[in-house]
Amino acid sequence: MSERVRVQVDGAVAYVTLNRADKHNGMDMEMLKAVIAAQKQVRKLKDIRAVIIHGDGPSFCAGLDFKSVLGQPMKALTSYLQLWWPFRNNFQTWSIGWREVPVPVIAVMHGNCFGAGLQLGLGADIRICTPDAKLSMMEAKWGLVPDMGGVALMRELMPIDVAKEITMTGRVINGIDAKALGLVTHVSDDPLTHAKNLVEEISVRSPDAVGAGKFLLQEAWRALDGAALRAERLWQRRVMGTRNQRISVERNQKKQDIPFRDRTLS
Repeated sequence: MSERVRVQVDGAVAYVTLNRADKHNGMDMEMLKAVIAAQKQVRKLKDIRAVIIHGDGPSFCAGLDFKSVLGQPMKALTSYLQLWWPFRNNFQTWSIGWREVPVPVIAVMHGNCFGAGLQLGLGADIRICTPDAKLSMMEAKWGLVPDMGGVALMRELMPIDVAKEITMTGRVINGIDAKALGLVTHVSDDPLTHAKNLVEEISVRSPDAVGAGKFLLQEAWRALDGAALRAERLWQRRVMGTRNQRISVERNQKKQDIPFRDRTLS
């Protein structure tokens, strides 16, 4: 794993830490690759129950480090050419890739959360930020549009007029306003502890049911009714009768904390 990102497992939680504190965790090409590698790594960890993404130092992620990226012209050109790919590119995987992790992914956000940083947070299932965090879809400042998965993710969280205003103004808002607009899930003075408490609450449920619930909602949320109902049937078949589903029933019937097995979904 690159020094740009640390992956540490503590109990049932994998902590993914952006590790470029002196640059407010600005995203360069090395960090982009390291985040994608971290996604692949945590997907293989069968015994974890959640992933918490956070940033070391004063900020979660201050966005794309233009100076670093443009200082490597050949790599910048190669990255630019990804806009012509007929499929998802690495910049979009930066955020969207977290949706493929079969456990809850929680982003703990503080300090500057701009552009790529905000879109990284949007890729998580749940976002918890400090009241004084600064969030912005800042691409308009540079004459650009969001292109790291932000549009696909914003449409699940807010009306289009709000998303347009955020995108067109590049306005910087605090955590409290971000919660009111739907950009974040919770505001907390201690977002990391808040995240850990949420993981404890989720961990009393079957890991297979939790993962299947995540994938079901992502698949069905904006689908037509028929497709959404089909997704319900398919994901229910995936979990019904599995060992962890039977343990869930046993836990309820016996009122005992019977341990779950490692998840079967991947």
